[in-house]
Amino acid sequence: QVQLVESGGGLVQPGESLRLSCAASGNIFTIYGTGWYRQAPGKQRELVARTFRGGVTNYADSVKGRFTISRNSANNTVYLHMNTLKPEDTAVYYCYLTQASGTTWGQGTKVTVSS
Repeated sequence: QVQLVESGGGLVQPGESLRLSCAASGNIFTIYGTGWYRQAPGKQRELVARTFRGGVTNYADSVKGRFTISRNSANNTVYLHMNTLKPEDTAVYYCYLTQASGTTWGQGTKVTVSS
């Protein structure tokens, strides 16, 4: 079994930055992919950024150039560096991890961008 614990969310003003962390523990073997989705109030969950085994990364068009995903394999942690935050980035951010046994989701961390 795998557990994911997210941290780093909070309230920031437009233009500021945040770094989200997602620490994985448990039975972790070969990770096929990991990343972040988000869900704003009244909207569907959407992909933000993800990274695959081998280093390929994908970003939503709305965050390209502002967000960066990185991963520390030594401690099984994936990060989402968010710069130049906008009010439309307000959402609950969820990390996930996929390996052969399936996909595990974190509990979510809330990000609010407001002046």
